Amino acid sequence: QVQLVESGGGLVQAGGSLRLSCAASGRTFTSADMGWFRQAPGKEREFVARIQWSGEITIVADSVKGRFTISGDNAKNTVYLEMNSLKAEDTAVYYCAARRTIWTTWDYWGQGTQVTVSS
Repeated sequence: QVQLVESGGGLVQAGGSLRLSCAASGRTFTSADMGWFRQAPGKEREFVARIQWSGEITIVADSVKGRFTISGDNAKNTVYLEMNSLKAEDTAVYYCAARRTIWTTWDYWGQGTQVTVSS
């Protein structure tokens, strides 16, 4: 069994920064990419960013482009999300995810970490 554990969430004022971390543990697996999603109250879960290990390709949602940066360590199956210039609308539960190929759905999910931005 693979577990993804997020950390780094919390309460921050608008304009502030947070750094989320996600580490995989448990059964050894090779991921093709890892990513971050978020879900705000009353809304569907949405894609935030992902990093594809082959070629270290990063993709970031338009809503956070220029403010959020994804990075990670493939060998450690660890991914980070640096969030700057946070806005109230960034308030959500942030989930880490990983998958074995980029052509399939996400195989593993973390339990989520709450990010609250006060205006």
